[in-house]
This record gives sequence, C-alpha cells and structure tokens, in this order.
Amino acid sequence: MSTSPAVLLVHGAWHGSWCWDAVRPLLESSGRAIHTVDLPTVHAEDKTSRGVADDAVVVREAIEAIDGPVVVVAHSYGGIPASVAAADQPSVRHIVYVTAFALDEGESLLGAVGGVAPSWWRIDGDLVSTGTEEDPAAHVFFNDVSADVAEAAVARLKPQSLRAFTDTLTAAAWHTVPSTYLITERDNAIPVFAQEQLAARAGSTVHRIDTGHSPFYAAPEAATELILAAGLDA
Repeated sequence: MSTSPAVLLVHGAWHGSWCWDAVRPLLESSGRAIHTVDLPTVHAEDKTSRGVADDAVVVREAIEAIDGPVVVVAHSYGGIPASVAAADQPSVRHIVYVTAFALDEGESLLGAVGGVAPSWWRIDGDLVSTGTEEDPAAHVFFNDVSADVAEAAVARLKPQSLRAFTDTLTAAAWHTVPSTYLITERDNAIPVFAQEQLAARAGSTVHRIDTGHSPFYAAPEAATELILAAGLDA
C-alpha cells in the first residue's frame, strides 16, 4: 500500500475529466498516482434522471478503489459530490476545493446562488446548458486563456442534469476532513467574496491564484504547485 496520497480529480459542472489534461501530467511527474472521474449528471446517457447522489456514488467508488490514502481535488460544482462522497471515508486525508462549492448538509447549489439561476445558465426542461450571447461560456470560464484554447474547451462542454443543481447534500466531509480552498482572483463564475465565504465556513487553509475560473488552463504549473502543497503530505 502506498504511503503517499493519491490524487483524485473531480471536474465541475458541464465539464469532464478532460479539463485536467494540462495538470495531470504535472501532478504525475511529482510521483503521485492520479485518478479522475466523469460525473454521470454530465456524461450518462440517462443524465436527466441523475442527481448529486449519483455523482457522489461515482466519486465514492473511485475513492474506495484507490489502495491507500487519497487527496480529493474538486473544481466548482465538483465540490458538492466530493463533499458527500468523502464523508466517512477514512482514506481521504484532505480535500482541495478549487473555486468550489463547499456546501453543507441540506444545501443545494441553486440555493447557494440565491435560489435564482444565473443569467448565463440556459435551462431547457431537465437539462441546464451554460453560456448566453450576453455572457458566453468563454467569458465565464476561460476569460484569461487564449481564444483558441477557450474555443476548444467550450466545444467540449455538455448539458447537465438540472437535478445536480437542485438536489441537497446529504453530508459535508469538510466538517471532519482537513481542507484547502484555492481562490481564483479573476473568476467570472463564482465571485471572490463568495469563494471567501465558502472557504471560511469550511475552516479551509486558503491559497489565492490570479486566474479566472479555470486555473488548470490559465496557469497549470501554478495550480499544480498549489495542489501539491495542499495537504498532500498529510
């Protein structure tokens, strides 16, 4: 059994494990075992019937499949299933919330943003897409990367189940698991003040990075350094 924590990367809303492609090899070069998931509320064929619990099952199964200690790194929405999945998992040594929703039991993402969908959400029945003419997805998520990289990333975004945003958490691992919060200073998706509130309530160690919502694209080397510094020797 390895004594160095493996790293489990959990993507955010509308994204996939592909969003970690620039960070993953940098983390692997540190000698860590790196694992990813694709959340069913984004990627399952029957995604409209899937919710937070389904995403949490996938994250929990990934945690349990790792032989040894684990650090869970969650981006944005990914903080929700990660918080649920990591509860009562003794192998989880640390959670890194990358501009992520560190919500409490009984809370939902929609409730956390005030109960009203942001202007850049597009709700169509049981699915939610992202980006509008007034607030393009490139501006919301990739405002500080090159136009070609942003365009390619936007093309890979997928609609997500509305249930992922309205389901409430059944557990919140940050109550018992040490955590780090990575605040992104130029974020157009989650305002800095909201990130600060989430980090404070979770009692997280806080680091800041001068990027938009996607530091894994804008500054992969700096993001990797901060992830490696965040409890990986716990």
